[in-house]
Amino acid sequence: MTGPTGHSTKTSGGERVFLRLGPPPEEPNQFVVEGAPQSYSPEVQARLELDAKEIIGRYPNKRSALLPLLHLVQAQDSYLTPAGLEFCGRRLGLTGAEVSAVASFYTMYRRGPTGDYLVGVCTNTLCAVMGGDAIFDSLKEHLGIGNDETTEDGSVTLQHIECNAACDFAPVVMVNWEFFDNQTPESARDLVDSLRAGKPATPTRGAALCVFRETSRILAGMPDERPDQGLGGAGPATLAGLQVAKEHGMEAPQATPTTPGEGD
Repeated sequence: MTGPTGHSTKTSGGERVFLRLGPPPEEPNQFVVEGAPQSYSPEVQARLELDAKEIIGRYPNKRSALLPLLHLVQAQDSYLTPAGLEFCGRRLGLTGAEVSAVASFYTMYRRGPTGDYLVGVCTNTLCAVMGGDAIFDSLKEHLGIGNDETTEDGSVTLQHIECNAACDFAPVVMVNWEFFDNQTPESARDLVDSLRAGKPATPTRGAALCVFRETSRILAGMPDERPDQGLGGAGPATLAGLQVAKEHGMEAPQATPTTPGEGD
């Protein structure tokens, strides 16, 4: 037998005990922080409604639009708030529990106010071994903030992050999800100094930096006005194995045809 705050069960001896499980999940209370908006003004609501209509129209099932809609409301607030989660649920016909379950699964959705530039230092195994831990510690001291904290001027939020599939350029720092490869403590300090000075450095690859809220709008599927600087594609480290294979005439073995049903 279950209740709103726990589970009632019996022991092997027949004694009934009640296990307290914590608050019910109907409301996205894990995203509530002090000062978070509970609702939007009519002007903000109208603007979000227009963008949401465009996004939802891209999907045959409107529930599929949840991920981009979460980015859209994150662009409004710089993090996910009760107002944003309620907006997404109402537009898609989802409960608060359904929306917050998805929102809490993906680490790109923020749970607290985020600065103009989200600086993520990879501290997963390879980047850590190559110097990621030293970079993170150096930035904490240089900025005077801890993990997932923001500088007083609101320019930089610092966090350690999991692997971003750039191990061949370790150690990697990401700013608003753009890559800065082969970093050192010195280059990372220069990088955050450029962000705080309003003159952001150019990413190693990818598009030029924009502020976090604009990045979230782009991830929601809204137009990306940044010019293509030709910095995309795989780098030399990624292609090193392919280059060696070409130099030595190495090719993958041909697939052996099989008889239907063979190996089933």
